[in-house]
Amino acid sequence: MKKLPRVLVVEDEPAIAELVAVNLRHNGFQPIWAADGDMAQRELDAVLPDVILLDWMLPGQSGLQLAKKWRANARTKAIPILMITARGDEPDKVAGLDAGADDYITKPFSTQELLARIRAVLRRRAPESVNDSVTVGALVLDAATHRITYQNQELKLGPTEFKLLHYLMKHAERVHSRSQLLDKVWGDHVFIEERTVDVHVKRLREALGAAGALVETVRGAGYRLTAHGQTQ
Repeated sequence: MKKLPRVLVVEDEPAIAELVAVNLRHNGFQPIWAADGDMAQRELDAVLPDVILLDWMLPGQSGLQLAKKWRANARTKAIPILMITARGDEPDKVAGLDAGADDYITKPFSTQELLARIRAVLRRRAPESVNDSVTVGALVLDAATHRITYQNQELKLGPTEFKLLHYLMKHAERVHSRSQLLDKVWGDHVFIEERTVDVHVKRLREALGAAGALVETVRGAGYRLTAHGQTQ
């Protein structure tokens, strides 16, 4: 039997959590509910979910704090996080993405939008179907094993950053606009905004450490990955 994707729903309002859980169950997901950060942590300690739906406003630790904590933990770092909140302002969206969320959905939202976003982050989490190896300078990405090394040191990247780096490395030295990157990396995920690309590029540079200098910003045009940006 095919394993149903596990979705950890971190939401303190039982009515909303139940509504989300019912819709997830009806659409082939296995929801697990946690009303606060402590309950969510216990669920994570027991079994890792495939994706986390994380409410911003929670009793105790906020969704923002939890996202940062889980992103900093090696065991939970790669789990896609979808932030749910009533905050729709641009600075709040950026704060959520900066904290480690892969995507963002504003209340009230439709079931279809929620499901589309969950499926999109799960698609991005899946390894590239092209199991190739790409090298740019001292940076090596092996899609088959999902490993990245720089100067023979292994680097850890989240699923979206991995896919973004893979695309940039396969098309090194070319300048890619934000809209092109959205199309090629995020695919048919129509809800993603161009500002999201900037956040993920920033996160990619941080994860790459010294190799972050390879990812260049081209003013007014977009981004490119270049071997000439190396810093020894």
